[in-house]
Amino acid sequence: MPKVEPFDAVDVLRAKRNGQRLSTEQIGWIVDAYARGRVADEQMSALLMAIWLNGMSREETRDLTLAIVASGERMSFADLGKPTTDKHSTGGVGDKITLPLTPLVASFGVAVPQLSGRGLGHTGGTLDKLESIPGWRADLSTEDIVAQLRDVGGVVAAAGSGLAPADKKLYALRDTTATVDAIPLMASSIMSKKIAEGTGALVLDVKFGSGAFLTDLADARELARTMVELGEDAGVATSALLTNMNVPLGRAIGNANEVAESVAVLEGGGPADVRELTLALAREMLALAGRPDEDVAAALDDGRALATWRRMVRAQGGDPDAALPTAREHEVVRADRDGVLVEQRALPFGIAAWRLGAGRARKEDPVQHAAGVELHVKPGEAVRAGQPLFTLSADEAARIPRALESLAGAWRIGDAGDEVQGGGPLIAERVGR
Repeated sequence: MPKVEPFDAVDVLRAKRNGQRLSTEQIGWIVDAYARGRVADEQMSALLMAIWLNGMSREETRDLTLAIVASGERMSFADLGKPTTDKHSTGGVGDKITLPLTPLVASFGVAVPQLSGRGLGHTGGTLDKLESIPGWRADLSTEDIVAQLRDVGGVVAAAGSGLAPADKKLYALRDTTATVDAIPLMASSIMSKKIAEGTGALVLDVKFGSGAFLTDLADARELARTMVELGEDAGVATSALLTNMNVPLGRAIGNANEVAESVAVLEGGGPADVRELTLALAREMLALAGRPDEDVAAALDDGRALATWRRMVRAQGGDPDAALPTAREHEVVRADRDGVLVEQRALPFGIAAWRLGAGRARKEDPVQHAAGVELHVKPGEAVRAGQPLFTLSADEAARIPRALESLAGAWRIGDAGDEVQGGGPLIAERVGR
């Protein structure tokens, strides 16, 4: 005989539609029933829209998150013999921080299980960047991940299909029902995967600004607060930094070029903003892991973090000394006057890199690892007429005109003393204990 369900989906939908709080049992049941196919897409779509319209309490959001975690397996690193700490970014343009950050934190004897994804649209994927290194592989078994954490300290790998499988169904539905930007749904989606991953501590890099998913600082603050509460409720030490994504991060946007920039940071150089954010997140991660007094800047400058990076790359089949892919076609855009660069909006530059081939429109699309944008000037810097502002690179010349179209009005040269747009501190706030 078929299983007798303890609730009726219509009753649950009606309750949320009417602004009532759902019980732990109702939320746990409907997530499980949807994962089992007992609740139809149209019914879950109605629930998602009711949540978008009416919100969820802290307890409901916690119950939703834990129900998604319970839909699959949960990793454990309890036998590693060292603390674990991880970082999650909500995504942005030029955001390659995972690459220098993971080996930096791991160089202090703290395990960093960084389970990442591939890019979709204008935000790049960490795995896409690393796959530009010849031989490097993202797909590791749980046993491989644990072994690498024990031997090397850091791992960046693809999240297994067994972690929070209900989230994959829910996310696909949110994408087609205009409910992606509901903060309880965003928070539960992100945190269910991180809780299932099994890390002991988690630092969230929540972006705001023109190149971020959430453009408004207040919305980013609410998302950060919600996710920190979810982490703490689940027993994961959690904090968040709210960081500015009005301007691209660093000077490289793409895949291979972002790897090269990350290595420059690991060598003690690189763009000042990439270094600043890497160090700030490393301090947060180490503090939550019980190591608040480490000199993270010294580890970048004396080669310790670089040595860990090279071991990480080799452990996953990559060659840290191999040449990275280079593009066949280039287009340099130059300044048309003397002055100061006062505007460089992140989103159009992310779209340009995507159109050049650095990103994908569908999950199954390939990426061109050599495609992307190099920024020769950042806001606030003086320029002379004819000076290169940025370079577009692609494997196919036909991609360049559409990339240039996306950059119309995305940058502006003003006069000395003009206000720089999208400015302000890189790190706006911290959320957490």
